[in-house]
Amino acid sequence: MKPTHKLLFVLCPMLVLGFIYYSSGKLHLHVWGQKPRWICVLMCCLFCVCLCFFPVYDKQGFLLKLDTKLPPELAYKYGNLSEGVCKPGYAAAKMTTIYPKFMKPAPMFLDRNFKRLAKVSNYLPPFGFKTQERIIDSILTATKNYGLGEELDSLSCKRCIIVGNGGILANKSLGSRIDEYDVVVRLNEAPVSGYGRDVGTKTTIRITYPEGAIQKPENYEKDSLFVFSAFKPLDFKWLRQMVFKEKLRGTEGFWKSVAHYVPREPSEMRILNPYFIQEAAFQFIGLPFNNGLMGKGNIPTLGTVAITMALHNCDEVAVAGFGYDMSMPHAPLHYYETVKMSAIKESWTHNISKEKEFLRKLVKANVITDLTNGI
Repeated sequence: MKPTHKLLFVLCPMLVLGFIYYSSGKLHLHVWGQKPRWICVLMCCLFCVCLCFFPVYDKQGFLLKLDTKLPPELAYKYGNLSEGVCKPGYAAAKMTTIYPKFMKPAPMFLDRNFKRLAKVSNYLPPFGFKTQERIIDSILTATKNYGLGEELDSLSCKRCIIVGNGGILANKSLGSRIDEYDVVVRLNEAPVSGYGRDVGTKTTIRITYPEGAIQKPENYEKDSLFVFSAFKPLDFKWLRQMVFKEKLRGTEGFWKSVAHYVPREPSEMRILNPYFIQEAAFQFIGLPFNNGLMGKGNIPTLGTVAITMALHNCDEVAVAGFGYDMSMPHAPLHYYETVKMSAIKESWTHNISKEKEFLRKLVKANVITDLTNGI
């Protein structure tokens, strides 16, 4: 810390307390019988200087004053790179400038050492894997692979895009641009075939849970990883049956029909680290903790979970197809169906407005790039 900053670090708390005390009328200083207004003015000025030197954060820990300008240290690091060249560590560096508590290391998928992950070991699904250790161990023994694949894992810089399912993607002709990213993440059953001009044709990973998984085997694209995200203990039982190609049993606990078969070899299946659900919910968005259990309005959407995952594991992060515009009730809700925006009802599990507030911070600070400008 610079000497001037050290001095201000000591003086500012004293000035703030003095300003509050003086403003309350409890401090009466008399010079020739009058209250010296210049002292109040001086205190106000010094108080403002303190605010400039010591940034103000919101209750979640995000910088209140957000802009796209790079801090000097990042401008020096990234300013001379040619346009279009992948910027190593950029997303995490930008995230840390607006959210100092951000810690990058967080594996994308669970591996055989998953029990060492302290941040999720004491939480039940969806925020952890407590009580599910044995079944996860058996699944991971079968899958044997725990990364994106040799080619992608060896990249020194990865550019990732999370493709949402929003109707805002329709007629944007972003397909070729989406396919340029190293890692293309898609969510649930959102189709690619027939929509390539707008959404691209490349799928690196498809993140889903049982009720959101593609039900027709012929609709799965080739050469993509099936990435499973659990929201309840029953989900792991479903995954085990998919991995070992067993007949589906015990479907009473699902809220809608689920896939009976996933046309993927075990080596093409992964378990998403539940830490991203936990971090998105409690640290980033500020949803109710509810004793660490799933409850009303405390589950982030899968899209926000995927973005959280990318912030930890990608050097540059972009999104497309995110954002619901409730002022346009007749606009399509999803790019692949005719359901209208007005069909959205109050969600028991999600808090869309609070999620949007979080995502807007990321866009405003240029932590992520929104290709469809819907956030």
